[in-house]
Amino acid sequence: MQLTFASYNIHKGVGNDGRRDPDRIITVLREIDADVIALQECDLRFGTRASVIERSALDDTPWRPLPVARRARSLGWHGNALLVRRNFDPVEAHPVALPMLEPRGAVRGDFVAEDRLIRVLGMHLDLSGLRRRDQVRAILHHVDGCDEPCPTVLLGDFNQWGVDTGAMREFGAGWRSLAPGRSFPSRQPIAHLDRIVASRDWSLVEMGVHHSAMAAQASDHLPVWARLELHK
Repeated sequence: MQLTFASYNIHKGVGNDGRRDPDRIITVLREIDADVIALQECDLRFGTRASVIERSALDDTPWRPLPVARRARSLGWHGNALLVRRNFDPVEAHPVALPMLEPRGAVRGDFVAEDRLIRVLGMHLDLSGLRRRDQVRAILHHVDGCDEPCPTVLLGDFNQWGVDTGAMREFGAGWRSLAPGRSFPSRQPIAHLDRIVASRDWSLVEMGVHHSAMAAQASDHLPVWARLELHK
């Protein structure tokens, strides 16, 4: 089985022209056409933490959001959301608390695809770098504590500039860390901030950065993606 995983920091729907336009974000999601998508900065930061993408706008897409939100009008938790294909069967979904100096968090979702249980975690890690390694340790501790081990993929804005430095050193032999390419800033990307980390149950088929005209305008990050094949 092959699945495409993507991560996209949508910058609260605000594009490089300063306009908040969630329809552009949905257009980019359709361009990517991934099976599983982790979104960051998908909710407004203040007030009711309302989603910048109306839930009804997702009704006409191939994806459904996993129920990780703690507020009625939110799509995610601390801005992190998970979208999966509608033909996948959700099993459970949870927010994951992280040690933080800034408003940061992670979310976890388990679902069944082609009779296989799959686990995915989306995250937006510390910008300052002071707690980033602690946050990765907390995520790995959460995965280790899950009742049923299964193939797992971690996705998000790691805010890590070095490809194999800093927080990325926390991933041991059981993980494969992928840096699909430069994704920030979207107009002229120079940094590998957006990452995908897969358990050793997966083999990499291909990966990349989605750099379309719409993606270059819709957010300050470009989406990253990886097509992975699950071992039998």
